[in-house]
Amino acid sequence: MIRLLFHPPEADYSPVMQATERVVSRGSVVMLLITGAHFFHHQLTALVVPLLPFMRDGFNLTYTQAGGLVSAFSLSYGIGQLPAGWLADRIGARYLLLAGISGVALAGLLVGVSGTYGLLVLSLILMGLMGGGYHPSATPIISTAVPPAQRGRAMGMHLVGGSASHLVAPLLGVAIATALGWRGSFLIIGGVVFFFGIAVFVLFRRLTFAGEEAVAGGQGLSSPPARSAVPIWLFVSMTSLVAAITASTIAFIPLYLVDHIGLTEGAAAIALAVFFSAGLWAAPLGGIIADRIGALTVFGVIILASGPLIFLLGAVHSATVVVAILLLLGMTLFVRMTVSESYLIGVIPPARRSTVLGVYFFAGMEGSGIVTPLLGNLIDRLGFQAAFAVSGGFTLAAIVVLGILGLVLHRRAAPGGAVLPQ
Repeated sequence: MIRLLFHPPEADYSPVMQATERVVSRGSVVMLLITGAHFFHHQLTALVVPLLPFMRDGFNLTYTQAGGLVSAFSLSYGIGQLPAGWLADRIGARYLLLAGISGVALAGLLVGVSGTYGLLVLSLILMGLMGGGYHPSATPIISTAVPPAQRGRAMGMHLVGGSASHLVAPLLGVAIATALGWRGSFLIIGGVVFFFGIAVFVLFRRLTFAGEEAVAGGQGLSSPPARSAVPIWLFVSMTSLVAAITASTIAFIPLYLVDHIGLTEGAAAIALAVFFSAGLWAAPLGGIIADRIGALTVFGVIILASGPLIFLLGAVHSATVVVAILLLLGMTLFVRMTVSESYLIGVIPPARRSTVLGVYFFAGMEGSGIVTPLLGNLIDRLGFQAAFAVSGGFTLAAIVVLGILGLVLHRRAAPGGAVLPQ
């Protein structure tokens, strides 16, 4: 299926097109492998939130302490993006992918044997640092595997792997935790993920990406024009803000469903899986639409919808309606991720992609790590309804302000202004 999506149509090929076809043929293999890598990378990282009620009960934690576990991972996960992006531009993506898969698995094993709250926090920090190697490496690999006109659907395909993982991990993790305890989930899944990471490391050694060699005539698949630096970083600010607040809200969804709505821990995990199931269809659909009408147009619609949906989570009391809102919120999450990455790799020079993407992932994840304990404290003080109302209202207001700022900067931008160097 991936080959059908990304293989160019039959035609009389010039030498440039023939070389491009060879690259894209290999690119379909890259897409298959990197999508699988995304699935296994998140098998451990996606366990933290659905197993939070189990860990909360095991260590008798407050909401603030439970939020601290999520922050220990998300803060370090964000910090890990910065050196990972820098290193990926210099030593290559393969080693960073190894850290992002097998390194995460080793840290997950340590989580499973942690006997105290302090050791659990340290193990989650290590998991986050190791996990930082994955995304700044994976996204540039994808950009070199497909032609620019198909980047949106390629990003969507990659996100299907992560979405499937977030769909499977809560169900699998809770099933194992019910039978063997939450530690068993990290130990069993961590062992499997470790060996897959080794396999990815070996297989990628045999592959050459389009961005690492010039196609005939010196033309690669991706050489974006220079763009104004101000809109790029404003764009990063907007998408990172929405990412941080959405992730922080989702971190408390299992506890919200168990403590406020009255669902069982198993039912809460299923509801969370519904949220992540949106990535199976929303990510590729969003990518296809972005390829046709433009990533920025899709992005604007999606981020404006995020705040009101978060607000509505706290305003309803029916489990069915909450799950429906979670599905819509999941759609905004995965479409936003698809179009954000598609847009950024289209405007960032190849030699700097991993570095800039490292900043992009850092901002969203670090923001989530900061917001999560604050939201937890707000829940402790005011309850879920008020906390979600504040979170959703702030998101919408901030996006409107940043959007107006973007329009002002766009109108004032002079030709020949500051650009990202090639």
